[in-house]
Amino acid sequence: MTTNVPAYAAPAPKAPLERTTVPRRAVGEHDVLIEIRYAGICHSDIHQARDGWGEGIYPMVPGHEIAGVVTEAGPSVTRFRVGDRVGVGCFVDSCRECAYCRQGLEQYCVRGMTGTYNALDRNGGPTYGGYSTHIVVDENYTLRIPDALPLDVAAPLLCAGITLYSPLARWQAGPGKKVAVVGLGGLGHMGVKIAHAMGAEVTVLSQTLRKEADGRKLGADHFHATSDPATFERLAGTFDLIVSTVSAPLDFGAYLGLLKTDGALVNVGAPEEPVSLNLFSLINGRRTLAGSMIGGIAETQEMLDFCAEHGLGAEIEVIRADQVNEAYERVLAGDVRYRFVIDTATL
Repeated sequence: MTTNVPAYAAPAPKAPLERTTVPRRAVGEHDVLIEIRYAGICHSDIHQARDGWGEGIYPMVPGHEIAGVVTEAGPSVTRFRVGDRVGVGCFVDSCRECAYCRQGLEQYCVRGMTGTYNALDRNGGPTYGGYSTHIVVDENYTLRIPDALPLDVAAPLLCAGITLYSPLARWQAGPGKKVAVVGLGGLGHMGVKIAHAMGAEVTVLSQTLRKEADGRKLGADHFHATSDPATFERLAGTFDLIVSTVSAPLDFGAYLGLLKTDGALVNVGAPEEPVSLNLFSLINGRRTLAGSMIGGIAETQEMLDFCAEHGLGAEIEVIRADQVNEAYERVLAGDVRYRFVIDTATL
């Protein structure tokens, strides 16, 4: 039996979000019912709510940075019990059978992962995200939030945290490595924190020096303005790894020139429009241009445990649910330091 719960939804493309109710399925054999306490606002929520990444499913309840508490567990659930602190990230299901799912890379599921929102579940119904009071999720796609992490600062880790942790871990950021993070926003600020905690020498590449004090406080060793052409001359051939978090097209030739031989430029930001590239930027220096998308369930749990061990949470501004449309505009204007989090008790 389904239950209707309060939520904030975009009723149509580019329409303001409004309060409504959405159905949640009955708790199944392996499901947990989660009372959502906090939901982070990711830039991708705005892209999808406004149809920037292709045709969306409306009404759309965004939100894939979810932190809450288990209030009911299905009869065969073994991983969680009532009262546990849990999180839900960008997907709530996958085929579980393909090579990638079996490797713990569910985000690259051959049949396609089931997004936490703006997707169709196994029964063909739409999924609704975290801008709501409750969600029902299979225990295998639910994360444990360590006690050392407050739920409000933990919520953005379920997307922003894992989005940066995964490439930093894969490309072995650590002692002796020079890592640059492009953009100091909701994603970038977590990249700085995590890379610093991993022991890398961290540089922020931002349009201006406006956020330099913040960057250094978060753990950056260096901070440079990309609006200054001299930056690209001064830093040529410097970095082992660059992680770009921006969702606007870059001059990839210029950024690839900042890499050492065998260095990698990894994109986690996703511009809505195509980008161009001169392949000599890669050939000269045997450089790599790559992409990375969130992380699997096991790696996301690893990230949460790492952040708890190192005392890393997102820098947040908690808002009421009725402030979500204002928050979207502020995100687009770069007016947040560094992640909005909805207090779902205000729904």
